[in-house]
Amino acid sequence: MVAEIKRTVKLITEQRNIDKPSEMEGFPMKSWNIEVYILDEMGNEKPANAFTKVTYNLHPSFANPTQTFHEPPFRCENEGWGEFDMTIDMYSTEKGGKNTLTHDLNFAKNRYEAKHTVSFKNPSAALINILRETGPVGDENGKKIKKESKSGGKKGIDMEKLAEALVKLGEDDLLHVVQMIHDNKSEETYTKNDIEQGEFHVDLYTLPDTLVKMLWDFVHSPNRAT
Repeated sequence: MVAEIKRTVKLITEQRNIDKPSEMEGFPMKSWNIEVYILDEMGNEKPANAFTKVTYNLHPSFANPTQTFHEPPFRCENEGWGEFDMTIDMYSTEKGGKNTLTHDLNFAKNRYEAKHTVSFKNPSAALINILRETGPVGDENGKKIKKESKSGGKKGIDMEKLAEALVKLGEDDLLHVVQMIHDNKSEETYTKNDIEQGEFHVDLYTLPDTLVKMLWDFVHSPNRAT
């Protein structure tokens, strides 16, 4: 059973001046809206179908500070003159499955984006199928292992030991490994380059057999830099 699946949520905020009298002198009235999307492996915006509802907890000065929406992209649209921090509650299909994000509503730009990592814990089969539309859901490895054990696709390579060896590599060797993967990966290969965190993720079980052998030989090479 998949215990947890992570995805990247993108919040898109747009704002513009409107011709209405403001309650605060020097601060023009604004119309603003926020929409919620989930990003796939390539960073493309996809409907956030994994959420059943999204609740925006606005500044208490609003007449209706708690606003809930049930259909993607969960568009919240309001008018006002002031900037403020809000929380946004995103509910999945699971009982108690809630992700709460903090969002800075500001008027520095007409349009801006914010990305957040959210977790879906102990997802149901139905939710897993929805999440599968935007990336791996954690059961791919098991399917690959069973398939390869029958065919002997990676026979002789201890994948756990390979993973441990890769984690212990120095920075120069890691850069070389990343380049090797990029140069020799197949269409089935799953990789994710998290630039902000300085991390490179790869599912070893999705690599071609020849590339696995290359990586194994590299981490055990006596000529490799230490």
